[in-house]
Amino acid sequence: MSFATALRDRLRHPGKAASYALASAALATTTVVAGFAGEVLAAPADHGRTHAAAQQQTTRLIYGEDISNHQPDHDWQASPAQFGIIKATEGTDFRDATFARHWAELAKKGIVRGAYHFAHPANDPIAEAEHFLAMVNAHPAKAGDLLVLDLEVTDGKSPEEVNAWAKAWLAHVRAKTGIKPMIYSGWAFADTNLKGLGEYPLWVAHYSKPKGTVTPPADWTSWAIHQYSETPIDQNVSALSPDRLRALGRPGR
Repeated sequence: MSFATALRDRLRHPGKAASYALASAALATTTVVAGFAGEVLAAPADHGRTHAAAQQQTTRLIYGEDISNHQPDHDWQASPAQFGIIKATEGTDFRDATFARHWAELAKKGIVRGAYHFAHPANDPIAEAEHFLAMVNAHPAKAGDLLVLDLEVTDGKSPEEVNAWAKAWLAHVRAKTGIKPMIYSGWAFADTNLKGLGEYPLWVAHYSKPKGTVTPPADWTSWAIHQYSETPIDQNVSALSPDRLRALGRPGR
């Protein structure tokens, strides 16, 4: 998913193959502080807030990728990713035709995997949640599978309406699965529309900050994943270990 373009899964061209060897070598030596300071995006600044994340210790980042039907032949086996998140559904009727292949490839690779739903607040949140759950539940599940709400468009709704919509979707999926879904959003969008949702793990998009150096928006005190680039595909880092990421996903059976 790409924050830069609201309808990116419909409009964006497929990315070119990534230079996995270079990415892997760079990530192998990268250590950063996973809590941060400074202004973020051109829209709202962080208003001088301080966050608990700013005191987090230096952490080795792990690398991950997220894709959709625009990368139908993505080679997960060649990828250096330690987690992968793929599009499952959008709205109330779209199902990603490549989901089954990617889901199975991620299982074979054995890395942390997740599924995301691209939200449209103009629709009923429960109908969208049920659409997403029907898709992911139709495929084999593993302990640690992440479930993600991708919320980056308002569909003309007010911040209060978007916020209420998100809370309804998240609460429904949580009640049905027993886990707190992750929220994906751009920094400015989350800061405007998603206050009061800090209990849910955050996957934040911010392309003008180096990987791992973004301050959490709204009232989050930390983030789980930072999407730092959409070139040549959506690229991410997490300050959490693979085991800690899995702990945010489905429980063992």
